[in-house]
Amino acid sequence: MESAFIIEKSIVIVVVFAITMVMAMYSTWAERKVAAFLQDRVGPNRAGWGGLLQPLADGLKLFSKEEFEPDTKNRFLFFVGPAIAMSTALMTSAVIPWGDKLHLFGRDILLQATDIDNALLYIFAVVSVGVYGIMIGGWASNNKFSLMGAVRAASQMVSYEVAMGLSMIALLMMTGTLSLKEISEQQAGMNWNVFYQPLSFLIFLICAFAETNRTPFDLAECESELIGGYHTEYSSMKMGFYLFAEYANMFISSAILAILFFGGYNYPGMQWMVEHAGVNTANLLGIGVLFIKICGFIFFYMWVRWTIPRFRYDQLMNLGWKILIPLSILNIVIT
Repeated sequence: MESAFIIEKSIVIVVVFAITMVMAMYSTWAERKVAAFLQDRVGPNRAGWGGLLQPLADGLKLFSKEEFEPDTKNRFLFFVGPAIAMSTALMTSAVIPWGDKLHLFGRDILLQATDIDNALLYIFAVVSVGVYGIMIGGWASNNKFSLMGAVRAASQMVSYEVAMGLSMIALLMMTGTLSLKEISEQQAGMNWNVFYQPLSFLIFLICAFAETNRTPFDLAECESELIGGYHTEYSSMKMGFYLFAEYANMFISSAILAILFFGGYNYPGMQWMVEHAGVNTANLLGIGVLFIKICGFIFFYMWVRWTIPRFRYDQLMNLGWKILIPLSILNIVIT
């Protein structure tokens, strides 16, 4: 029985990691297609039908590029930076409930790598470690632009994590749990938290943009000022890790937004589907519903990037400390 559980969990973990990597990879293709659509262009269309093989071509290019290293004494840290960024991006997917359960081979298989009581706290802890990957990489690059980008990223993430955490307190007061699985189950049907905590959702959404370094909060890597920011000195797959980590974080943050505020894998009539079509069919449909919600948020990330110019750095900090944090505290008082 114990060996069956270990095998089951190992398969779920491998599948979750693989899906996260594939979504991160194809988000790069989607980014270019969305940009092309908004700018009345075609976008990637040479590698495969509609450019679908473009991410594979990009990956092959990154793997085959020559490695360049700056003249730095911190060679070890130069390698560790991208590894931390990529590892923390993948670790957050472990507590995401991708669906309810599947009944296979006489066992109920939970569609989640691990269901822990303090899942939301775990995500905040792992995300806060992710900033070290950027900070270490920028500092070890021995480049002033990289260091400035790393300092910006660190101060930005620290500032917006405060508002993000406070926005969650109001939601936790209402749900009474830190488990993402339980929060999902409480939103059965259309009983979504966004209807009860719209301000929490808005604050969390803005902070998610800042945490993932997406426009208009991409001050850590803005090409017009800092060349490429904290990954200026990186090449080949070390740079690829930083880029993939950003898209993986975007995917995971979209999943968290969908689970916390939009019902996760729940959909209207799910209980009816369980009774008439079976548990497996209903829950497979639930996985599809969750991914539709996630793709909707990913499209929104990209839409904002190609529509809105970036903030000045002082405006970024003013928004975080003088507007979002007071609004979060007000929301807690109202709740």
